[in-house]
Amino acid sequence: MAKLSDSAKITSLGRTPPGPGDRPALNAVASEIPRTRLVARHGWTLAHAVLAVVLVVLGVLATLAPWSDILHIARIDEEASHIFLVPLVVAWLVWVRRGRFRLCQPRRTWIGPPLVLVGWAISTFGFHHATQSLWHGGAVLVAVGCLLSVVGRDVLTRFLPAFLVLVFLVPVPGRIRQAVAIPMQTATAAVTQSLFDLVGAPVERSGNLLNINGQDVFIAEACNGMRMVFALVLVSYAFAYGEPLRNYVRLLILAACPLSAIFCNVIRMLPTLYLYGYQSKQVADAFHAISGWVMLAIAFLLLMGIVRLLKWALIPVATYTLAAD
Repeated sequence: MAKLSDSAKITSLGRTPPGPGDRPALNAVASEIPRTRLVARHGWTLAHAVLAVVLVVLGVLATLAPWSDILHIARIDEEASHIFLVPLVVAWLVWVRRGRFRLCQPRRTWIGPPLVLVGWAISTFGFHHATQSLWHGGAVLVAVGCLLSVVGRDVLTRFLPAFLVLVFLVPVPGRIRQAVAIPMQTATAAVTQSLFDLVGAPVERSGNLLNINGQDVFIAEACNGMRMVFALVLVSYAFAYGEPLRNYVRLLILAACPLSAIFCNVIRMLPTLYLYGYQSKQVADAFHAISGWVMLAIAFLLLMGIVRLLKWALIPVATYTLAAD
């Protein structure tokens, strides 16, 4: 007697959907299906995940020097500590878009290997010409190219926000940091002095230098805006592209990041400045270090409140797509 195929066995059960009595037959058929077919989902198998991880690890090992330097800078420079948030934001953006995997097929794409070569060339050029951002950015591009060589173009287009946020892995050059930090420090110092004047607390200001109770506190020491601004941009980005919002709402959220950073810095600055003036420097430094991360949570809640306010005002802010599947 000829052996029936898997599909024929299922068809021979005689009705759709199968009843409770057909469960043993279905289990018997499933036990004969190869394991790789059971693991596969929408064309994806465990082999794809393993190969992607292996290639990315090889890409990182091939550019280990710039990756090690990125980690070193993130550890010793507080203004680059936002780099540790990037993997969390990437994981969040992939998770909220996980439903899009069913629209992606694991196809080989031409874009992966060229990205690896371009990234290698950029990183090499940056190393030999002492351009740190190119040295680091090329290494990140190599890892992205290795990943795309396996997962294909569909994943790139469906999960583009998660790929774009990888640019924050590159430490910000000094010129850009100064161009952003100096205006924010001046604005934060001016607003902080005005708020202390409102409550009758004597605070004198000279540029970015505040004096309280005879203690001079430079605004960059007490509450440097750069220590929060890029972290706030990451939090705002994760919120904007983690919620099913309209594109103009996302742009408004990102455009409001500098104002959000100043607002959060002022909230952080008020108790910090008081502690520097009336408590020990150790206490003030500890509060300064902890409050920076607390303000990120407050900024996230503030963004949620703004969106809820817009919805309450019946302003169309949401667009229900696969973004939140």
